[in-house]
Amino acid sequence: MRRHLPWLLLGTLILAQICYPLTDGTTRARLTVATVLLGYLLSVTHALLTRGPRTAVALVTVATGGGFAIEALGVATGFPFGTYDYSGQLGPKLAGVPLIIPLAWTWMAWPAWLAAVRLTGRLAPGGPRRLARIALATVGLAAWDLFLDPQMVAEGHWRWLDPTPALPGLPGIPISNYLGWLLFAVAMMTALRPLAGPDVDRTGPADHPMYALYLWTYFSSVLAHAVFLDLPASAVWGGVGMAVTALPLAVLLARARRAPR
Repeated sequence: MRRHLPWLLLGTLILAQICYPLTDGTTRARLTVATVLLGYLLSVTHALLTRGPRTAVALVTVATGGGFAIEALGVATGFPFGTYDYSGQLGPKLAGVPLIIPLAWTWMAWPAWLAAVRLTGRLAPGGPRRLARIALATVGLAAWDLFLDPQMVAEGHWRWLDPTPALPGLPGIPISNYLGWLLFAVAMMTALRPLAGPDVDRTGPADHPMYALYLWTYFSSVLAHAVFLDLPASAVWGGVGMAVTALPLAVLLARARRAPR
């Protein structure tokens, strides 16, 4: 049961996300919260089952705790994302931040890290591999926001008070937001390894649910934004940004599957 639990949670998450375009209003907002809770539970549970308590605690400390801290700072000061505020659609807030928001950071931080570990596994051990791993995990996480923010702003879950300059086709979201994501993702991925211990540098068959989560997030987001959510620009921007990690990961996994055993 322990081995199959991440797959079960992933399947439930996928079903919830498939239902998302079929809903609207309050139902869609509640489904958004439920989806984040499922994603959070999936990532933390996987970290606990495959790496142990130290890694799970480190992930929660860095991504959930750090995510809340950076969001509270952003709401209060405008740094590093720009001046923004949250609506009341995503549940209770603390310091102006919906409690669900730090969970979203955690949800995608873990699969982004594991994808980077898998992709850099053949590099020689040492400083260059560590730097490449941090850089790839940073891009893998931060590029997700090219899907997330346009979708959530379109739903009215948050807004920027000064949304300029913005990326072409993505009005309402300043470029500073994406730079802020990069900044915090670098800090998060840099801190995760020493806090979590050496187990986060290994990969194995038990990590396939996280690879599947990352690839599902990529391909389903491109499809949803392009076809169901009427957000073609974010389909392009997110498709290009997350492709840096997602497409090499998909190719690597496909080659490994075809390799003789």
